[in-house]
Amino acid sequence: MRFFRAILLSALLVGVVGATAFAALSEPMKPLFDGKSVDGWVKRGGKAEYRVENGEIIGVSCVNTENTFLCTPRTYGDFVLDADVKIDEGLNSGIQIRSEAFDEPKEVTAVVEDGTEKTIKIPAGRVHGYQVEIDPTDRAFSGGIYDEARRGWLSKPEGDDHKEARAAFKRDQWNHYHIECHGDSIKTWINGVPVADLHDDMTPAGFIALQVHSIGNDKAMAGKEVRWRNLKIAELDAGE
Repeated sequence: MRFFRAILLSALLVGVVGATAFAALSEPMKPLFDGKSVDGWVKRGGKAEYRVENGEIIGVSCVNTENTFLCTPRTYGDFVLDADVKIDEGLNSGIQIRSEAFDEPKEVTAVVEDGTEKTIKIPAGRVHGYQVEIDPTDRAFSGGIYDEARRGWLSKPEGDDHKEARAAFKRDQWNHYHIECHGDSIKTWINGVPVADLHDDMTPAGFIALQVHSIGNDKAMAGKEVRWRNLKIAELDAGE
């Protein structure tokens, strides 16, 4: 019953701050990060660095490396996730949810962004899965859902219907992300504004990760930072 109460309250209060829905949870949100260290987290992919400072996880970009991900040591299926995010201008990032990385190469067949069915080759160790976008550019796709290393965009906040969603992210400021996953439903909010409402069942569970996007050989972008704080999670029983 806990999840149904949460969904009912969310339906009644669409557009208000995501944290308001916490009142429907019978258990409190728990820290995903203790504010002191990322001991136990797993860095995958590239060579970008992460450090902890003033209760924040800080990812720092570097040249000539691929996308880098700081991953939780365990997986999550159905959950509510909160995080505050601040990113330097020009950098790109994201929050991976229900994501995976395998020791051996893998092939999957899926319908990709252009609507065609393709066989996708995923290299060994490559982080892949749902990513909630952090995008401080004029494109303003923050809160959209991108399928990293698989199918591309699944939910873009584009067009007139998403003007408010694109305006929700504030550059050079802290932004509050609220993410809900239950069954095939993935929903996102930024600063209380609804952004994505996706139904997709390709991956029901996986780790959560914090991305520092590749900057190629752009030395002017080296040392740019993305910061996360107040990471909290509440798991939901799949059968509720």
